[in-house]
Amino acid sequence: MTPSQYPASRFSHNRGAALLAGLCFALPLQAAEPSDTFRFNISPNGYPPYLIVDGEEPSGIMWDVVELIVPRMGYDLEPLKIPRKRVDSMLGEGFLDGTPRAIEWTEEPENFLFTDPVVHVEEVFFFSVDSDLDYQHPSDLFGKTVVTHLGYLYPQIGPYFEDDKIHRFDVPRDRDMFRFLLHGDRFDTALADRLVGRWILKTEGLSEQFRSSDKAISQYGFRIMLRPEWADFATSFNEELEVIRENGELEAILAKYR
Repeated sequence: MTPSQYPASRFSHNRGAALLAGLCFALPLQAAEPSDTFRFNISPNGYPPYLIVDGEEPSGIMWDVVELIVPRMGYDLEPLKIPRKRVDSMLGEGFLDGTPRAIEWTEEPENFLFTDPVVHVEEVFFFSVDSDLDYQHPSDLFGKTVVTHLGYLYPQIGPYFEDDKIHRFDVPRDRDMFRFLLHGDRFDTALADRLVGRWILKTEGLSEQFRSSDKAISQYGFRIMLRPEWADFATSFNEELEVIRENGELEAILAKYR
């Protein structure tokens, strides 16, 4: 998720001082114990199909699940668009209550609580339907070129990139991966989140032109990361999550975004 840029503030020194003084009194109130409102981060740019923020109302797998469960627990739900670099500090200080996150993506996970996984994030290889390639082991890709996301680390196959046994070609956006793979003869496969890839192919009308490997190189539980004082909330959320997993409501949400 790419942090959005906030516009520069435009107010006089006196007005700014007054606002800052008011803020000093407001902060302790906002950082208080859990209230009846659950403030949930959806990020400025979303993370389709997990979080989608380009419509009038938020949507996406994680939002739909939270929107379904949280009111049943007796809470109001308030979406907030917080840049990634500010999320952990705002959670710690009590100005935000929850955000979608994998434990493995968190620098200091011991400072937070995590729910059970809502969905699992899997990194898989996408191939053209005409390709004979598949993935079971890194050696299947020796001598091949993989389209990857700029700046992403892939510990499971990173050593093969470093040794140049597998060639890596970076692009800045997930959508670009499939364009390069579709139109570039020198590219053999693309490495992406399974659900993200399927969502892109669905929205671009390219679902029939690609297939993904059954085997993933990694799998992470995508959870709700909470402030430590929300332990009771986490317990109730997990119970409701199990209910919708068993009654088919979770599967219905997932099916919308495949």
